[in-house]
Amino acid sequence: MTPDVWMILAFAGLLIAGVPVAFSLALSGAVGIVLGLSPDMLATLGTNTYNSIAKYPLIAIPLFILTGLIFERSGVALRLVRFAQALIGPRHGGLALVAVLVCMIMGGMSGSGPADAAAVAMVMLPSMTKAGYPKPFSATLIAASASTAILIPPSVALILYSIVVPGVDLRALFAAGLFPGILAGLALLVPALIFAKRNGWEGGTLTADNPRLSVRATFKEALPALFAPILILGGLRSGLFTPTEAAVVAVAYGTLVGLFLTRELSLRDLWELLGEAAIISGVVMLIIALAGIFAWAGTMLGTFRHLAEWIIGLTDNGVLLLILVMLAVLVAGMLLDAISIYLIMMPILIPVMQHFEWNPVWFGILLAMNIAIGQFTPPVAVNLMVTTEVAKIRLEHTIGWALVFVVAMGCALALVAIFPEIALWLPRLLGYNV
Repeated sequence: MTPDVWMILAFAGLLIAGVPVAFSLALSGAVGIVLGLSPDMLATLGTNTYNSIAKYPLIAIPLFILTGLIFERSGVALRLVRFAQALIGPRHGGLALVAVLVCMIMGGMSGSGPADAAAVAMVMLPSMTKAGYPKPFSATLIAASASTAILIPPSVALILYSIVVPGVDLRALFAAGLFPGILAGLALLVPALIFAKRNGWEGGTLTADNPRLSVRATFKEALPALFAPILILGGLRSGLFTPTEAAVVAVAYGTLVGLFLTRELSLRDLWELLGEAAIISGVVMLIIALAGIFAWAGTMLGTFRHLAEWIIGLTDNGVLLLILVMLAVLVAGMLLDAISIYLIMMPILIPVMQHFEWNPVWFGILLAMNIAIGQFTPPVAVNLMVTTEVAKIRLEHTIGWALVFVVAMGCALALVAIFPEIALWLPRLLGYNV
């Protein structure tokens, strides 16, 4: 067998053995270097790991992670829930609608599905359980809705995609992800409302436990949270700041909201959140850094070129190949996190994308939608792990509901694949080069 085959087999074997993704990438890359190049080339490991993370746009990732944590601790989710409840009022499926809407708005602040899922689940699960929703249904709906954070800007995954794929404007990606993200949320609402009405979950009557909330009062409470996505996206559109600077603005704004407006964030909390964000960011950056070894070895050995040529050779039909790629990414999304998927698969998929002349912005959104589905699809289902932990239920209890929402979001994915303008019209309207 050739060295690049040994490298791929080593990576697969390490993953199966339970070795963390970051170390699996590094060790298999080292195997490729030793067998295919020279043991002396192991001296490049330090340079490759440094070069992988020495990129200015990557600064935005830890900052947006910190933003999500700050908004979660600042009581923003509770205020958004109360405002959404006031708008929608008591009705069958009302709380399900609230959960989806709040997840989408929170996604526009944090860019992280697990952070979004944790914040909303803590607030929504007790209310939904009291209203008659089964815990497995509620946990799965919130996990699925939180996955839209990977699409709705600012998205950590889209930031990484813009770095991995040369020539892609991150602002265009952010704009392209907005309407597919909304479409995905609406797709999840359809089965949620159908099941709520069919099973009589959450009656439409006002009670002492379910009073009518004032739209005006709850809007005033939620206004700082609602302004956050406008600040981030408006600043990007106006050119007032770059995407990386937008992350700094988001942290500063979230801190001010928590300390002085909601007053639920203390300086001690802020110090703890800085440490928590550093730990999460450290894991992310470690994956990116060690993936640099795998990427360099794969490039030098021609592994990615050989795999891309093999994929292109499967069929001349671009539509069929796109379906195969989407299925492969969906399976990967069920097992790996978004960052690992981009780092592992994009060196292979970029030549395929260029060969069939797929629009890179549209293709990036399709990948993100696939990965979003994977975030709430067992066996790994990172978002679902968070919500089931909050709900105190076992992951296997949610499999049936997860399949329902997979089909729903799969329909949204199919629409974006068939009609690329769903993703591309807004970037074009805003004057971005797509």
